[in-house]
Amino acid sequence: MITRLDLGSIHVDVVRKNIKNIHLGVYPPTGKVRIAAPEWMELDAIRLFAINKLAWIRQQQKKLLAQERETPREYLERESHYVWGRRYLLQIVEVGARPSVRLMHKHLRLQVRPGTSVKKREVLLADWYRSNLKLAVPALLAKWAPIVGVRAEHFYVQRMKTKWGSCNPTARNIRLNTELAKKPPECLEYIVVHELVHLREPTHNDRFIALMNRLMPHWRDCRDMLNRLPVRNEHWDY
Repeated sequence: MITRLDLGSIHVDVVRKNIKNIHLGVYPPTGKVRIAAPEWMELDAIRLFAINKLAWIRQQQKKLLAQERETPREYLERESHYVWGRRYLLQIVEVGARPSVRLMHKHLRLQVRPGTSVKKREVLLADWYRSNLKLAVPALLAKWAPIVGVRAEHFYVQRMKTKWGSCNPTARNIRLNTELAKKPPECLEYIVVHELVHLREPTHNDRFIALMNRLMPHWRDCRDMLNRLPVRNEHWDY
């Protein structure tokens, strides 16, 4: 069951869960606020927690509302698409052969059968991005897991609406947003490190910040870069 807290102009949805710690999130596209709280926690304590975080909430909402959005993709000839932060023009090649995606010097070549729908073109490219991300992650885990002092048992790549990444400290796995394959490589590296550090410290507390500062001193620059880049035009269901 969801309980709503009204804090002036800010509305907070509170969800009770069988968890140890309280978690606060501000989600795109409009800055919706959600708190996941332990089942035993009193509503007054949750309200006080939210009030203490109001400045941070407003800051996050301001960033989300200001962030540039991509125009909807139509998957047509010479449409702009990004791979690892670089812009490529989509090249559509219709032939009676197996569909494929190939990265050229200035073009992203999408080979499809004649009459292939826009939706199918979208799926083909999404699968290609996912495959590229899966290929890039193991080397980053091999580099950073020993530095962070943790081991990720598994990693998963999937389309995510509200996060660039997430982790499960109990299962020792991390999840990464397929959109990271469109961003500069340093953005992916930052998210991998971020989630690995969360395997040591699940919340964004002082210890988490101290670990990030020590292990990756420039992490804020990577975060700010990621937050400045356009995000996918998405349909949101509430």
